[in-house]
Amino acid sequence: MLTRKQHELLMFIHERIQETGVSPSFDEMKEALDLASKSGIHRLITALEERGFIRRLAHRARALEVTKLPDQATAGAPRGRAGFKPAVVEGGRIAEPANDTRELPLLGKIAAGTPIAAIQHEKERLPVPEAMLGSGEHYMLEIEGDSMIEAGILNGDLVVIRKVDNASSGEIVVALVEGEEATLKRLRKKGASIALEPANRAYETRIFGPDQVEVQGKLVGLIRRYH
Repeated sequence: MLTRKQHELLMFIHERIQETGVSPSFDEMKEALDLASKSGIHRLITALEERGFIRRLAHRARALEVTKLPDQATAGAPRGRAGFKPAVVEGGRIAEPANDTRELPLLGKIAAGTPIAAIQHEKERLPVPEAMLGSGEHYMLEIEGDSMIEAGILNGDLVVIRKVDNASSGEIVVALVEGEEATLKRLRKKGASIALEPANRAYETRIFGPDQVEVQGKLVGLIRRYH
């Protein structure tokens, strides 16, 4: 049995991971639960971990994985929210889980660091759980670089992107810079300017004019291969 705050935090973490592919920051959790300090979040996370509802991923900043949900949360839940099933990775290949899958094109590498050449052509197609996707057109990219590690996105990860041409401030997007450089960053709208914000203190936020950045998609999921 979870306390009300434990349940609220678990569902907030789960929904944020389902929506963005990464776990929320401690500041975001504190604001969502209206707590005075992050120490309360630490206590709630420890309690959830001890009860087997979440798992901390080693050697990664603010990286959490929801391992199960309370029965009352999953009963009658729509597929893709509380009733999710994670992707399964075996032997360097993505294995098809029991639920429905959709094959998505892997378009090449994208920088989570210094921008690299624009997105390449399709390399292969990989099955991804429908529960991760929802409606719309999707594609996958392989991360190259470490500027998003504090958002739980590591070098070599495969990110699932929903193809859109607009995004809200704070969302992680695929941004095409000046028509030739593609990068994965958190988008911040600052008046007439657009900031592409890394999740690594070693990198600086870059500011552009609105005509210099084209949104080509936003992050909806992440798959990690273990070799």
